[in-house]
Amino acid sequence: MERYGDALTLYINGYIHDIHEAEDLMIDAFSRMIIAKPRLTQNGFKAYLYKTARNLALRHVTKRRRHCIFSLEGLENEPESEILVETVVQSEEQSRILRKCMEQLNHDYCEALYLLYFENMSYAQAAQVMGKSIKQIDHLLERGKKRLRPLLEREGITDAKYR
Repeated sequence: MERYGDALTLYINGYIHDIHEAEDLMIDAFSRMIIAKPRLTQNGFKAYLYKTARNLALRHVTKRRRHCIFSLEGLENEPESEILVETVVQSEEQSRILRKCMEQLNHDYCEALYLLYFENMSYAQAAQVMGKSIKQIDHLLERGKKRLRPLLEREGITDAKYR
């Protein structure tokens, strides 16, 4: 929980938009994994955990009769104290612009980009979380990046680099 808890809570919050409920669902996701004791391949823990959390979040949204829209609100991390103030201001502005642009994308594109670039998941892990094939994840990423570039350029970010 120490390693993945905060990031998983923010991921769940992207679905349900309630940080306190997201914390409860994060704990529930870990509890379910402890009870289920799944046999996981190497590096499969994180993907299985996120898939469990995603399913819990989707069920929670369904119960509350809300639409499931992935949001990046609140996903930025607090800056470390050593970073210069100007760098922080510029970084926060770029993060705000990135969130704004990503929220304009189809939620599948947004989620795939988030899992790979913010959570550093592999294609296989992201595919497992989203319930898609690796090829579908590859297509979602390519389409998402293709649609994100002009949005970022329109906001003045022309040096966006992707893996």
